[in-house]
Amino acid sequence: MMDAGIEDNSNHNFSCYDVRVTDAAQNGDTFVYVIKSQQISSDTEYRVEREFEDFEWLHHCLLTQEGVTGLHGIIFPPLPAKPGTFLSNSEAKTKKKIESLAMVDDWQMYCRALEEYLHLVTAHPVLVKNPAVHSFLKHRELPIKTKVKKGIFNKLTQAVEELRKEHHKDIDDFFQNERDSNLTLTAFTKAAVEKFLEIVLTEQTLHLGIGQDDDPADYAFAKMCLKLSEVLDTVKKNFEKVAENDLNTLGFNLELHSRFQDAEKEMLFRRTCKLVDVETANKNLGQAKPHKKAAMEDIKKAADKEFDEISGMAKVEIQRYHRERVRAFQKALIELSDSQLQTARECCVELKQQLAEFKQLCAE
Repeated sequence: MMDAGIEDNSNHNFSCYDVRVTDAAQNGDTFVYVIKSQQISSDTEYRVEREFEDFEWLHHCLLTQEGVTGLHGIIFPPLPAKPGTFLSNSEAKTKKKIESLAMVDDWQMYCRALEEYLHLVTAHPVLVKNPAVHSFLKHRELPIKTKVKKGIFNKLTQAVEELRKEHHKDIDDFFQNERDSNLTLTAFTKAAVEKFLEIVLTEQTLHLGIGQDDDPADYAFAKMCLKLSEVLDTVKKNFEKVAENDLNTLGFNLELHSRFQDAEKEMLFRRTCKLVDVETANKNLGQAKPHKKAAMEDIKKAADKEFDEISGMAKVEIQRYHRERVRAFQKALIELSDSQLQTARECCVELKQQLAEFKQLCAE
């Protein structure tokens, strides 16, 4: 019954909140983000200010909440990396390319990434029920936050655990195929993000390299040269707009999808760890001495129950994830096509007008 209930809820990516991250302001060494939210069923709008550590606290609350059946089977919405944190070589190159684009200077893209994270959380049928979500969006002051441990020892322990268990053969073909697919797509998606950003960076380079806003006096007030400078300026603005369209639509979605691939990988690994626990419990039960049989049987039943709950939740989450990724990519491609078409039309109108003016100059 639990799985059916979750599946019914997950068929709709409907958020009970309208959430917007409207601004970011520097406060010393940190940035403060302004979040405005309103429940769909209410007219009351809430305004709170949050630092990145507050987002980390919320994410930690979601990961560690108690009393949720199959919690480890959830694909948790990925939280964007903290600005200025250490990244892998691939992530660092991607971040460097993004930061080289002028559009990131005002933090609009990062605010949008945080806004999308909150939208994904509030649209999740299980995560939105966590009291921490409502506190985060409504209360100016958050409860006393438990510091999230991020020591190097924890990272090393996790890395060793992954090496030991990530290639463990699954007993369910559905999950084994999903793990194999995730492994392949994660690499391809990260490569796609890098290549796409190279395209955007090239477009931005063309924008910067075409005609500067020079003083018309440099052209000795020659009408033809002045008109040519206007044409170059139109082409320059077109490249700038094209790059902006790319980054705001497909680029944004590719980067989010890359982080979601990592989130799914983490969920599949948690399930694999539980599978190893089940197999270990079965082995221990078979080798247990008579006076320990009952205790081993209880451990086995508990492990089986938790594994089944996680697997049930995971199947629903994977189906929901694939459905939403298709929808998101369709939306991004439509938005990209519409924005590029609109940009091309606007550029065409300007160039036609300038061509007519050129012809008039030549006739004089």
